[in-house]
Amino acid sequence: MPITMRLAPTLVLAARASSLLLSPPTTLPTARAFSAQHSNRSSSNRSSNHKRNMSTESDQDGKPARQLVVDPFCFRQFGEHPQSGSYGGTVFSSLTVAAFEEVANARFREEDLRDGYAPFCKHVFLENDFTGDDARVNVLPVEGNEDKIRTEYAARNDKELPVLQRFIPLEAVGGAEELPRAKYLDLILYSRDQIRKENESMGNENVEGDEEAPWGIVSIKAQMEDFELPMNPITQMRNALGKDQGGSGIPLTREEYMKSVEYWTANVNVS
Repeated sequence: MPITMRLAPTLVLAARASSLLLSPPTTLPTARAFSAQHSNRSSSNRSSNHKRNMSTESDQDGKPARQLVVDPFCFRQFGEHPQSGSYGGTVFSSLTVAAFEEVANARFREEDLRDGYAPFCKHVFLENDFTGDDARVNVLPVEGNEDKIRTEYAARNDKELPVLQRFIPLEAVGGAEELPRAKYLDLILYSRDQIRKENESMGNENVEGDEEAPWGIVSIKAQMEDFELPMNPITQMRNALGKDQGGSGIPLTREEYMKSVEYWTANVNVS
């Protein structure tokens, strides 16, 4: 396999999820099978110039008017923001951040929160019936696609060391239209306190403005399942790094790591 050296120009979020259970890829009529997972090849900088105008409005009970807001780190997944052009995961070409937040908050119920890999991380799963054709599942089985797999050394920001990653180029499968439309969106949430801590550690103070919403959407995964799927092993390692290195400081556990290895031995990202 060819190996290239490339440093991604944009900042990345250490993937924000761990495995709850393993799920086989979905088989298509074309004999290709798909599952869903984080895209790890490109990202954006939470300290970019594209800071949002954060709302500080509260309801009559003194609670924030919105429970969920799209964190600036996740702007890369919306076509209205320039950093979306270099992102290898799901990008909403016509749906704006404001429109996405409106739907997400209208459907949000606190009892639907599911635990993530750390106390500050939660998941909410939405039915994907409002995003058009943009949300496509981007994982293929390794078997039968060995000739399409490529590798590269990539860093998610200028403070990280490049690591070896593997992927199938989107053009090698005929473009996004050949990937199945996702049934669900996994909204990966970080608590407001954790987002502030990570911003401060990375030297990105005041990116949030005066935002008070308790949960920030840091990533949106398009998938067929309404439960969390395994993150890539290298992402687990990166999460275990300190906040100043782009991680969250959560120690790696061997059991979760081996589950991830099992899943990603059989599957590969398309990006």
